[in-house]
Amino acid sequence: MCLDVKYGTWEIALPDQESVEKLCAAGYSVLTAHALCGRGYDTVEAANELLCADAPLPDPFLMKEMDRAVAEIRRALAEKQRMAVFGDYDVDGITATCLLTDYLRSVGADCVAHIPGRIEEGYGLNAAAIHQLYDDGVRLIITVDCGITAIPEAELCRTMGITLIITDHHECKPVLPCAAAVIDPHRPDRTYPHTNLSGVGVAFKLAAALHGDQDEIAARYCDLFCLGTIADIMCLRGENRRLVVQGLAAMQNPKRLGIRALMEACDCMSQEVTASTIGYVLAPRINAAGRMEHAELAVQLFLTEDPAEAKELAETLCRLNRERQETETEIYREASYRLRGKKKHESAIVLAGENWHQGVVGIVASRLSEEYCRPTFLICLNGEHGKASSRSYGGFNLFTSLTELSELLEGYGGHELAAGFTIHRENIAEFSRRICARAEAFAKSGEAKAALEIDSEIPAALLTEENIEGLSQLEPCGTGCPKPVFCLSEVIVERIATVGGGKHLRLCLRSREGESLQAIYFSGGALARKLKVGDRVDVAFHAQMNEFRGVRTVQLSLIDLRRVAPAELYDRFLSGDKLSPAERRMLAPERADIAELWRYLRAVLPCGKVLRCELTEFCSAVAAYSNERHSVRRTLAGLAILQELGFLTFRREQTLLELCLLPNCRPNPLENSRLYHSIRGD
Repeated sequence: MCLDVKYGTWEIALPDQESVEKLCAAGYSVLTAHALCGRGYDTVEAANELLCADAPLPDPFLMKEMDRAVAEIRRALAEKQRMAVFGDYDVDGITATCLLTDYLRSVGADCVAHIPGRIEEGYGLNAAAIHQLYDDGVRLIITVDCGITAIPEAELCRTMGITLIITDHHECKPVLPCAAAVIDPHRPDRTYPHTNLSGVGVAFKLAAALHGDQDEIAARYCDLFCLGTIADIMCLRGENRRLVVQGLAAMQNPKRLGIRALMEACDCMSQEVTASTIGYVLAPRINAAGRMEHAELAVQLFLTEDPAEAKELAETLCRLNRERQETETEIYREASYRLRGKKKHESAIVLAGENWHQGVVGIVASRLSEEYCRPTFLICLNGEHGKASSRSYGGFNLFTSLTELSELLEGYGGHELAAGFTIHRENIAEFSRRICARAEAFAKSGEAKAALEIDSEIPAALLTEENIEGLSQLEPCGTGCPKPVFCLSEVIVERIATVGGGKHLRLCLRSREGESLQAIYFSGGALARKLKVGDRVDVAFHAQMNEFRGVRTVQLSLIDLRRVAPAELYDRFLSGDKLSPAERRMLAPERADIAELWRYLRAVLPCGKVLRCELTEFCSAVAAYSNERHSVRRTLAGLAILQELGFLTFRREQTLLELCLLPNCRPNPLENSRLYHSIRGD
């Protein structure tokens, strides 16, 4: 039975062993060295630069119109104008709102925080909120993590006499809003040295520009910066890396009451706080507030100075997160059921639902895009209109695609990997047709990045607790410095089980060298029906330590798994396909492989006798004879080499082999085989 591999192609890097050894000599752990060299950081200088956590912080005033924003805010402070920080309902927007609100209040501002309701108001600056803030006495609005596409809203502020300052980090449309200042590192006329800041990152730069001492602001708000930057999947290099490292250190013993209360509610105060802690534990609970229409609770949590209130708010966020999970599961099940009837050749997923919760469809879209390996667009219908969340796959640029189809949309925004839009019901079918056509063209263009990038194939013997702990040198891991991905080839399945009600797959594996390995494949439970004990598989994974009842063991967290096909690489070689260096290494026999194969043949097949057998059974028998060390992928090439040297004849018809050892063979050195050198690329 065919396995449904998640990635059709594995791109396996081949780190240079000498470079690995040089990094190890410089103090990097062996697995860290393999990962760094596999990514091209194969000198000590390059590795140190990648992982540098003390990069200089660029001057905030390098950002276009930062000087205007500072001047307007200082004027409003002097005139004691009431101001509002207008944010977004995700983690990045919430932390940006809290950072700037807290700073402005600390310098005496009469400042309110406003997070729009996801369902009632929708994303970003809106007319209803502007009127409400005006009625509440607000005369200066500062957006954070939103506003870059708010052209009519900016005009409304102007006509009402409200000063508007926009700070955002999303992609810009061709025309910018007309505001007192528009600060966005993606501006076409940008002057800032990079575009990697999150919404909270831009808010941090504004606070630093107002304050005058960037390091002091960093020390005060690095925890909020860290939360928003990791949650928004921003590149963890340069100043982002410096401030995230500083923030993670601060969160080991958090001084902000709201963060401490949330960590206590999640029972993670006793553990080391990593990027994964934020991504998988804290961020979902903060996001749950906005997704379930209570974003203001998260703002209150991070601004409160009352320990009892912080505790109550943190527990509420945990409860909302459980509700979010239940709602997400319902939408996911419905979407998955409907996809069973969708055409498999469609290159994008477009689904619309009448009763879907708008705050949750983004998560479901992310799950579906990963599961089905294609861009996904989920639309929440309400009457004749729909609000959608979309997630990319393989590098498909969502923002550019929505711009190209903007005549079908009522509004849109976001960036390359995640975007939202509104659409009239009657336009959905045409949108689906045209976005699928664009996704298909992209998939065929050669620009798609759907392959799994593997940092290194490693020997199983390197998977020790000490070596895995050494991977902490790469932390914090995220965009720009992802968690290392390793692979093992031709491991043998010894035990199969499902956990989590059948959702997840647990395997016991044995390497060709004899090491026993425990593996978990989250959301891979369906593969239990397609695997059997004794199967040889390749596995791609994150290496980690698992602790259960006080016992720590090495565990492979699988990313993908594929059954070994003994003839695949050899057939591709014969057909003239260009093999990658990693594939060539898998196929090319070593002298020991040829010797093991010859010994097996001499043991089971008398000269002149014909052996007819099934290919996979023969390859497995050779491997078993050599205590499983023999690679089944190299068997066919080994037979062809022995035939070229005059030791046997063999022919293959699809999956059947016919072999005969020739009598009176003369010695013939392996070096005389052209095929041997050709396969090896000598």
